[in-house]
Amino acid sequence: MSQLQVQQIRYANPILPGFYPDPSIVKAEDYFYLVCSSFEYFPGVPIFRSPDLIHWEQIGNVLDRMSQLDLTGQKSSDGIYAPALRYHEGTFYMITTDVRGIGNFYVTATNPAGPWSDPIRIPYGGIDPSLFFDDDGKVYVTAQQGADYDSHAIQYEIDITTGKALSEPQVVWHGDGGPWTEGPHLYKINGMYYMMSASGGTAKEHREIIGRSEHPYGPFERYPEPILTHRHLDHPIQYLGHADLVEDHHGEWWAVFLGVRLTEDGYSVLGRETFLAPVVWNEGWPHIDNNEGTVSLDMTIQRTPMSVPSQADGNAAIVAGRDDFNEELGPQWMFVRNPSEGASSITDNPGTLTLYGQEANLSDVGQITFIGRRQQHLQASYTTSMTFVPTADGEEAGMCIRRDEDAHYELGVKRSEGRNLIFARLTVRGESKIVYENETEAEQLFLRIESTETDYKLSCSLDEQDWISLGTGSARAISPEDFVHKMCFTGAVVGLYATGNGQASHTPARFDWFDYEI
Repeated sequence: MSQLQVQQIRYANPILPGFYPDPSIVKAEDYFYLVCSSFEYFPGVPIFRSPDLIHWEQIGNVLDRMSQLDLTGQKSSDGIYAPALRYHEGTFYMITTDVRGIGNFYVTATNPAGPWSDPIRIPYGGIDPSLFFDDDGKVYVTAQQGADYDSHAIQYEIDITTGKALSEPQVVWHGDGGPWTEGPHLYKINGMYYMMSASGGTAKEHREIIGRSEHPYGPFERYPEPILTHRHLDHPIQYLGHADLVEDHHGEWWAVFLGVRLTEDGYSVLGRETFLAPVVWNEGWPHIDNNEGTVSLDMTIQRTPMSVPSQADGNAAIVAGRDDFNEELGPQWMFVRNPSEGASSITDNPGTLTLYGQEANLSDVGQITFIGRRQQHLQASYTTSMTFVPTADGEEAGMCIRRDEDAHYELGVKRSEGRNLIFARLTVRGESKIVYENETEAEQLFLRIESTETDYKLSCSLDEQDWISLGTGSARAISPEDFVHKMCFTGAVVGLYATGNGQASHTPARFDWFDYEI
């Protein structure tokens, strides 16, 4: 490679801000494609495209119909874990785990924007399966098995057309002795097989480790140190790990991985995000950042730049501005579990998003009417115009910031004891408290949530000019770190909702637009 080709490249981390954990990446012809975990949200597994690894655009969601993903009854932070994306001979493969559903499976597509096939199930493995296509035509599944310090990676050969196992699973990787050996990937680079995985759990001890062998089943010689971690650093990016490697158009290597931007108080409502860093090879071993701090928020590196199409002048994965609901909803919008038929529509009343409440509410594990998108900035405001005149007790609709069933803040209009009320409610650690309530005869109401590093401020207006403060909730209480009953793997999602609180609601809640301002 000519030295004249190398230039200084600058970009910002994370490349996918907000709740986009467990990234997996592949290069196919002129583009890179990336997927992330989606857990209880539907459609599942967002998929992105980039010409240069820096500018990303969401082109769809891999699992977008009930025959692929049935989340009925699944609690928050269940559902879809750790997808792995691969490309072989013109076909894309996405393999993942539906942890409380059908288990491990993969789907295929020739167009990464879809449609993708129905699931092809595979027989073995706990979570985090990955596919590897070897030069001799054999296809291997590598997957995590076991729990905590007993977790390890197994591997077996499959028939890629049917998912049938062609060999018995073998234990191939025990990690570095730490807990939670997860996200294993097998690669073949320069004639050597590399087994890479996360270790230490997805918090302060998180790290990425690697081994190599001349054979796909090992034994793998483990590199003695992590190739990626910030566990010993006082650094704005923490929890680094769960990485995937990709080779670019010039033969240089990169890694995508999850990380968390913690506040000074040690939490982050944004959850685990996707970061990018160059890989440096030394004596046949890849290195990313072992407590060196080279993975930063503002990256400046010496690399051979890839050509960037003229339209790639910003990161389209950061979706701000106004959604007028005049067209089909963008791929960034998602539901909690599978949406009920008829619960939402953008055609009932053209130019608005119409929601009808179901029996379940935001604190229930059920089919709730909620449509939202990831919070991508600590400081932002979210505003909507809602027309809603409930007629039956229990009917309510409004705007919400959500972590899970145990943590969510909402404001809107509800009907109680024959009166329509503007209200605000804070649910913290499973306990709900009304912090504002006032009778109203208004048909239209403007709702706003403003987020800062420490708080969410809820307010409303009758004219979009004079705003009434309805209450303030702690940001920490919405963070994944503040879970009580069940570990939380997601980040904050802001959205619109409706509920009948025990019965189906027949009164439409119409939202004219949704603004995300930074």
